[in-house]
Amino acid sequence: MSAGNVPYPFHFDSLEDTKKGVENGKTSDITISLKNVRGRIPSIQTSRLRSMMLEAHGDPTKIMAHASTYDGLSSRLVEEAGFPMVFLAGYAVSSSYGLPDAGYIAMAEMCEKIRDVSRLVSVPIMADGDTGYGSPMNVKRTVESFAAAGAAGVMIEDQQWPKRCGHTKGKSVVSRGEACARIQAACDARNEGRDIFILARTDALIHGWDEAKARVREYKRIGADAVFVEALPDRQAMKLCAEEAGLPIFANVIEGGKTENLSAKELAELGYCSVAYPWSLVASHLKSIRETLENLKRSMLVGAPPMILTYDEVCKGVGFNEYWGREEKYKFST
Repeated sequence: MSAGNVPYPFHFDSLEDTKKGVENGKTSDITISLKNVRGRIPSIQTSRLRSMMLEAHGDPTKIMAHASTYDGLSSRLVEEAGFPMVFLAGYAVSSSYGLPDAGYIAMAEMCEKIRDVSRLVSVPIMADGDTGYGSPMNVKRTVESFAAAGAAGVMIEDQQWPKRCGHTKGKSVVSRGEACARIQAACDARNEGRDIFILARTDALIHGWDEAKARVREYKRIGADAVFVEALPDRQAMKLCAEEAGLPIFANVIEGGKTENLSAKELAELGYCSVAYPWSLVASHLKSIRETLENLKRSMLVGAPPMILTYDEVCKGVGFNEYWGREEKYKFST
């Protein structure tokens, strides 16, 4: 349920909780039915994520529109706002370290972020695995590690290392053979171990549509759950890509980026199952902190610092209300 006044505009039956409660402190036999499972070890969150993606893929009125997050607090706020998933995108996570999305973030740092977020949210977590941080063997370990850390999905791409944001200059891609080996390794990690949703990304549009289409076709054959063709220029190209992909397809909307900025509703009608907004929270973070610092400096010689939120609102926002409630439960006497 949304914490604000604006409801989330798309409803997903698949988001309903699949877990059945048991009496506190008691053992019980329960039966859980998980839909759309792949892999040797099923995952409740991956089942939910994949089911929602397939639900959106088959319904032009639905799309998994989500704001990309960078830490525990931003992820919790996204869930509170009613979004059905969180996506720890490379651009956003890099910004939390004060760095550009240019290959600075390592696997262990992403796993730490995933673990932090998984303790705070109940919706599925997608995480950006970049290039997998090395050879296809590294890709396999990355996917396994993300799943173990709590990710329901992972994105693996075909850029050369160091990778960079797909809407910035200077990017390049590996050969089609190496790109496919990465996705094969990712799918093997899923099939042989803990289930995780595999999003296969290609930046090969820099070599033309035919090359991008060929890679999408191979990713589908290998067994990726969904594909993402980065930096499609306009509505016509996006429509063509969705029609020819033949499996769930992602989009992203970057304000001022290379792709025409369509609404989530329009993208759903074109056949997209999901759209990410990877810059929105980063831009908001930059702007709000800069403005707050300027206002704080202005106040220093004239009065009290500006009131941005009340004391109670800040305490509630960072989780103190829940903490105090739990603390009360565990009071004891000496």
